[in-house]
Amino acid sequence: MYPSFFLQTAPSASNPILSFLPILLIFGIFYFLLFLPMQRQKKQQQKLLAALEPGNTVVTSGGILGTITAINEDDTLIIRVKPDNIKIQVARSAVSGLAPGGKK
Repeated sequence: MYPSFFLQTAPSASNPILSFLPILLIFGIFYFLLFLPMQRQKKQQQKLLAALEPGNTVVTSGGILGTITAINEDDTLIIRVKPDNIKIQVARSAVSGLAPGGKK
């Protein structure tokens, strides 16, 4: 009634480690392609935030471009924004990077 290949059972794996090998390989690939570069980028961002000093031209995460005039003890920055030289206060963590030519 049924063909004989429907009645056959799949061969069982002799070693359970071999059955988990593809899953381990996928986790390894995810680690090297996703997690490791994210950790490197996070360390670079922390170095950048720690090295900020007055006179640096920075870009905030909101896209505001300005020059640091002062750094307060509570990790806030006073930024001068052109053209009207308006001063705003932002958190140090709001800085996303240095502007082109950002170091004096």
